[in-house]
Amino acid sequence: MTRWVYTFGDGKAEGRAEMRDLLGGKGANLAEMSSLGLPVPPGFTITTEVCTWYYDHEQQYPAELAAQTAEALAGIEALVGMRFGDAENPLLVSVRSGARASMPGMMDTVLNLGLNDVTVEGLARRSGDPRFAYDSYRRFIQMFANVVLDIDHHYFEEILENHKLDLGLHLDTELTADHWRAVVADYKARVAEVSGAPFPQEPQAQLQAAIGAVFGSWMNQRAITYRRLHDIPESWGTAVNVQAMVFGNMGEDCATGVAFTRDPSTGENVFYGEYLVNAQGEDVVAGIRTPQHLTIAGKQKNGSSLPSMEEVMPVVFTELDRVRGVLERHYRDMQDIEFTVQQGKLWMLQTRTGKRTAAAALRISVSLAEEGLIDRATAVARIDASSLDQLLHPTLDPKAERKVVAKGLPASPGAASGAVVFSAEEAETRAQRGDAVILCRIETSPEDIQGMHSARGILTTRGGMTSHAAVVARGMGRPCVAGAGELRIDYRAQTMTVRDVVVKAGERITIDGGTGEVMLGAVPTVEPKLSGDFAQLMEWADGIRRMKVRTNAETPADARTARKFGAEGIGLCRTEHMFFDAGRIVAVREMIMAGDVEGRRRALAKLLPMQRDDFAELFRIMRGLPVTIRLLDPPLHEFLPHSEAELAELATVIGASVEQVRQRAAQLHETNPMLGHRGCRLGITYPEIYEMQARAIFEAAALVAGEAGESVEPEIMVPLIATRKELDILKAVIDRVAGEVAAASGREVAYLVGTMIELPRAALKAGDIAATAQFFSFGTNDLTQTTFGLSRDDAGNFLPAYERQSILEHDPFVTLDVEGVGELVSIAAERGRKTRPDLKLGICGEHGGDPASIRFCETVGLDYVSCSPYRVPIARLAAAQAALKTERVTSTA
Repeated sequence: MTRWVYTFGDGKAEGRAEMRDLLGGKGANLAEMSSLGLPVPPGFTITTEVCTWYYDHEQQYPAELAAQTAEALAGIEALVGMRFGDAENPLLVSVRSGARASMPGMMDTVLNLGLNDVTVEGLARRSGDPRFAYDSYRRFIQMFANVVLDIDHHYFEEILENHKLDLGLHLDTELTADHWRAVVADYKARVAEVSGAPFPQEPQAQLQAAIGAVFGSWMNQRAITYRRLHDIPESWGTAVNVQAMVFGNMGEDCATGVAFTRDPSTGENVFYGEYLVNAQGEDVVAGIRTPQHLTIAGKQKNGSSLPSMEEVMPVVFTELDRVRGVLERHYRDMQDIEFTVQQGKLWMLQTRTGKRTAAAALRISVSLAEEGLIDRATAVARIDASSLDQLLHPTLDPKAERKVVAKGLPASPGAASGAVVFSAEEAETRAQRGDAVILCRIETSPEDIQGMHSARGILTTRGGMTSHAAVVARGMGRPCVAGAGELRIDYRAQTMTVRDVVVKAGERITIDGGTGEVMLGAVPTVEPKLSGDFAQLMEWADGIRRMKVRTNAETPADARTARKFGAEGIGLCRTEHMFFDAGRIVAVREMIMAGDVEGRRRALAKLLPMQRDDFAELFRIMRGLPVTIRLLDPPLHEFLPHSEAELAELATVIGASVEQVRQRAAQLHETNPMLGHRGCRLGITYPEIYEMQARAIFEAAALVAGEAGESVEPEIMVPLIATRKELDILKAVIDRVAGEVAAASGREVAYLVGTMIELPRAALKAGDIAATAQFFSFGTNDLTQTTFGLSRDDAGNFLPAYERQSILEHDPFVTLDVEGVGELVSIAAERGRKTRPDLKLGICGEHGGDPASIRFCETVGLDYVSCSPYRVPIARLAAAQAALKTERVTSTA
């Protein structure tokens, strides 16, 4: 018989941490904490396999599940000495989701399940506190109605606010037992009114409905969006955890809180977290009440006047601090923990690997390695390579003038400027238009996930350092200022007000997630300094990786930036980008308009010294590192003028009429230029173009090679080759020019001639082409276009629909399509090296900076990847992780 349920509690557990795929992260960690002897309320986990079964069998359950659930529930009853549904001593349970990957706030939870009109009185008598019992009942009704019955929580918030207004009260904690009884009666009436049925009273029916709702939440829109953003497969499913309730809202000797074993923003080795006295867990993250700091140091650092847990509950705090150490040593990573204190006793409700900023991740990994808890290879493997992007971009200039209008909590570091928007939908819409926006909310909720992803930064007026906005923003790498209580947001008026300052929707503000400051207007930025933990981890990564990392660059500024970030050469210099300078474009257009070879040569002669100077500067910056220069690739019409003024200027330069220029432009127009007269086809029909570029390359190389003995490694790349014959013809031109320059300068320069593999035919004929080519660089942008028959400029209109329907798992222009395009790369690499064993292989499309694509490049055995300058550190780390994953190298750590 298949086992669908695993129990835990009383220092024992049927599951272990390594059963994460089956039990989900929460269930596996609850089992592990139980086995460690930590105080965990007893419970059981319904496995992720039930979720898979549920969706594979028209939302039905396995036949054995009911009996196994009943047996596990009886086990909880035996351990705690209470009975589920008992009128005098009722057992209450929580029902929570638990996917194998942490998805904070994305799926549903129900607390205090088992309460009804009878058991609430039993709870009141047993606890001696009717106020606590009815407070718990109203919470249960609201959560159950929202999660299971799909009744919006605003109905209940409205009722509660009206009661407080009528009573002249401000805080929930001011309501008495009789007040809560009245609220409960109104809550039940609202459920009956909205759903058409009374609130369910049978505890077993409540439990089954809640379990179904948690499984159902795996497919809610916010969970689907979160999975898409974090590459979590739908097939994983979620587990369901049913656990005996412990109560942080039974009085002043009770509390609930969320903590991190290290600071998730900075990585500093300090206990970091918040708690609330006389509250349940949802109160801490919802931002309804102002949370208090765990430690005296945390309270002082944030200028809080509220007492810390270390002061209020010193004995419990000492125990919690001990548990912090146990968990971090056991899991060998920073943990995010949830706890409840019931009448002075500590209970652990959850531990999981804590979400953290990129800076914190670096500091934590390096510190743990230096402390001996992990080795260097593990430290390198733990960092999300893409997250380094948070560290590579500018921060606010400390010297710049700032008009600070408000201050909140520094919830997620980094700085961002943008237009104010007040809804997730508006953030997503404006971001799709290319606008930078700051999402401003009273508080965020899981429904805001897409807007948070689209925004440059997030600002909330409520919530603490462990609020939904803070946790999600840190995970996404978005700057966030939370709990800026001075601000008043009016959604209806679309304004944000602080004192006498009114900020309207669309106006620009700047937020600094490192200081919590909110500023009017856009504040200038400065480049980041990459040292310390970053430098240390990158040094370890460089010692592990096999593949080299180059950059795509054609300007000195980009080349210098890439070198600063550790680039080991240039993998793609797009020479056409050098032609668009205002001082050059006229000569380029003159060359295009020429009616014969001599006319083209005269125009090209004007470009030669410009190109030579460009290449010489790149060679100097790279100081002996390889520089791959792609000869002219785009169709000529892209360089032609469009405005009447530009047409007239060109006509004057070449001595023709405007009409003649317009006719020539019409002649060059192509119906589908991506597949037209471009790349090597230009070199075949107009060899003088490639001849000029080759001459500029070799003259620059000879010049720089003679300067203080600098070595130069030019690699000349011919684009869009489909046949070996094309490359044979153009290599002969290049070789001839190399000889002429060597004879004239008296200096021979070593060089390679290769091609960009960007057509399926070239990939299939790679064995033949490699007889001439000395290197292949896979141009996966065009290879993806020509393999799929897609235009990357237009496919964005429908690719999201393909991703939503799982036709494509990822946008193939962002992450390499391994099954199709990747197969062509593998074929070309294998066939090319069969012909030429020392064939150098690289990739220079946008995929060269994508960690998932880099993993594929490692499996194929490419020699290097090339990417944009700011993605060089990402590629360096991803290449090391790929090497570890494929076991191509052994760490020397």
